[in-house]
Amino acid sequence: MNFLRKAPQSLSHRLTNHPSTSASGRKEIKRIVVGATRSSTRSLSSSASQSHWKQYEMGPPDPIVGLNEAFAVDDNPYKVNVGVGAYRTDDGLPYVLPCVREAEAINMNNPSLNHEYLGIAGDATFVNLAMEFVYGKDSKVLKDNCVAAVQTLSGTGGLRVFGELLARKGGHKEIYVPNPTWGNHIPIFQNAGLIVKKYRYYDAGISGLEFDNLIADFKAMPEGSVVLLHACAHNPTGMDPTPEQWSEISKVVKEGKLIPFFDCAYQGFASGNAPQDAFAIRKFIDDGHLLATVQSFSKNFGLYGQRVGALSIVCQDPNEAKKVLSQMKMTIRPMYSNPPRHGAQLVKTILEDDRLTTDFIDQCSDMADRIGLDRIGSALCE
Repeated sequence: MNFLRKAPQSLSHRLTNHPSTSASGRKEIKRIVVGATRSSTRSLSSSASQSHWKQYEMGPPDPIVGLNEAFAVDDNPYKVNVGVGAYRTDDGLPYVLPCVREAEAINMNNPSLNHEYLGIAGDATFVNLAMEFVYGKDSKVLKDNCVAAVQTLSGTGGLRVFGELLARKGGHKEIYVPNPTWGNHIPIFQNAGLIVKKYRYYDAGISGLEFDNLIADFKAMPEGSVVLLHACAHNPTGMDPTPEQWSEISKVVKEGKLIPFFDCAYQGFASGNAPQDAFAIRKFIDDGHLLATVQSFSKNFGLYGQRVGALSIVCQDPNEAKKVLSQMKMTIRPMYSNPPRHGAQLVKTILEDDRLTTDFIDQCSDMADRIGLDRIGSALCE
């Protein structure tokens, strides 16, 4: 049996070659077909020249991600990647924590896992564990149910959700960030509708904090201003206030009735000690601040591509927390609807298990120690 068939012939081809069609008829058919084809081509060309997208200009490459892309295509064997902040092995390869590998294996063999949608606020167990991780298991605000919290698309997503809340629900028009700060902070808040102002933070001349100027700037901020603080491992300087300086900052923020907002992207990864890296946040809680915190689990758990994060807001009482949570969910729903499952499931698996949590703490400490040794070695070579 022959399964091959001839391609169907067009109507114009069949008419032109039909025995009953005269020579003049064939010419007329060709004239009509050619005219229609040319008309169609002109129409497409005209449509293209009137494109609705022609006013779009080429945007500049991202200064951080663009550098990483340039690194990928560079064939120099001696190249060094100082772009996107991601931990690497001595061979420059991505590093997966052994506890994460084990958590993946555990979940791979769990028949109860599925790929259903999470709720708008994310995985509730993960969120609770994230709150204990940053505020402490014995935190009074957690025990009193005074924290409104949601799972977010890593730290970036949490920052944007909070920015939207401030601008659309809280009536805020401005936010203060340190100078310098992570490059993405400014466009995130600007795109949420906030005016970004800077307070003095780092003096390159002395390679240290402008602490007196920082305090002066805080004292000059209007009452009710929102101020962004890096919880630990300030990005990009790596320079953090001392515990004594944090106490002074907390005092000034309280006196000025400012709203502290912590970006906690490196807990456990900064010093190798997760509670120590959360010192500033817990100090502010003890001092009675109703603060907000955004967490990222990209660096400390090495889950860069999983976009695991959380946003929490400490409220006056449980009823206020319920109201704030409802507004957080209303902000998230039209933005990205709900967060992904997998990365949060891995973090949850680790933090739910005492042995895996201990392994994580040890492995995170090893990474922090290695980074510290690399810095010492670099300094000795200068």
